[in-house]
Amino acid sequence: MSDRLFNWYRFASPQAFYPLAGRMIPWFWALAALFGIAGLYVGFLVAPTDAQQGEGYRIIFLHVPASWMSMFIYLVMAFWAGLGLAFNFRLSGMMAQALAPTGAMFAFLSLWTGALWGKPMWGTWWVWDARLTSELILLFLYVGFIALQSAIDDPRRADKAGAILALVGVVNIPIIYFSVKWWNTLHQGSSVNLAKSSMATVMLWGMLLCALACWMYSIAVALMRVRRIMLEREKDTLWVREELAREAS
Repeated sequence: MSDRLFNWYRFASPQAFYPLAGRMIPWFWALAALFGIAGLYVGFLVAPTDAQQGEGYRIIFLHVPASWMSMFIYLVMAFWAGLGLAFNFRLSGMMAQALAPTGAMFAFLSLWTGALWGKPMWGTWWVWDARLTSELILLFLYVGFIALQSAIDDPRRADKAGAILALVGVVNIPIIYFSVKWWNTLHQGSSVNLAKSSMATVMLWGMLLCALACWMYSIAVALMRVRRIMLEREKDTLWVREELAREAS
């Protein structure tokens, strides 16, 4: 058991993780394309029209996965940041930095698609609803994390400062998730439950396939970005020069 843990532990080194990430990226891109095509096909061509919301409800096949990913990526980002803060792993700060732009994109996409759904359903693009407001705060946390790291020249100091902000911001995630239960809100409650779902099965499958596509996409992009960050941060090391020479040959 200890030998297996040691083998995994060695991937905490950027030098060992860089080639591993390179081998995984094509597989995750392929899975993202596969799940994405299947999810959009089911969601937009197979799923029936909703009896109350009409065709407009189909925005949920983009909105709900984007909302899920915006929260999940933040938790993963905070985990990596906290790991780096506690154990000073170089890879941890790089992973947190790599995840932040994708999380920000999904938070923005969640708000944008929510506005597209809200206009015909609520009659307005935006309300200061508890869930919408807390999701907007999540976007600001992502942007703040990115800006804070960019403002500090020393990568190690930037990682520590970003980690503190990321860990403090974790408190916003349960607020987003439970906001529709804790406060009187316009936003509808969750239609997806592990025990029983109120959605039609075909709709649920379409949403889950789109969520898997977003998940695979996020991993692929994060791995591509973290490889670039590794090359930038460790450009003066021997292993980076060897990798660049190998890729150029």
